[in-house]
Amino acid sequence: MSFRLHGIRKALFAAKNQASSKAGDVPKGYLSVYVGEKMKRFVIPVSYLNQPSFQDLLSKAAEEFGYDHSNGGLTIPCSEDVFRNLTSCFN
Repeated sequence: MSFRLHGIRKALFAAKNQASSKAGDVPKGYLSVYVGEKMKRFVIPVSYLNQPSFQDLLSKAAEEFGYDHSNGGLTIPCSEDVFRNLTSCFN
């Protein structure tokens, strides 16, 4: 578990540093992620990071994309439909 949290913190730090110019459009307590083939942007609560299923997505994202996110947010390697279905369970 500590490895996963370390990876998540590293990803968030990288995304935060690269997104400084876009920070004004993401409310405090939220982060932006990019999902799907068209890289649709979603702004999600940071509380999602506590969800084991979301942590699994972040692990897959780290394996596929690493921690260099030039678009200013995390890139999630799944379809938009899968992402919406997963996050709808969190609410």
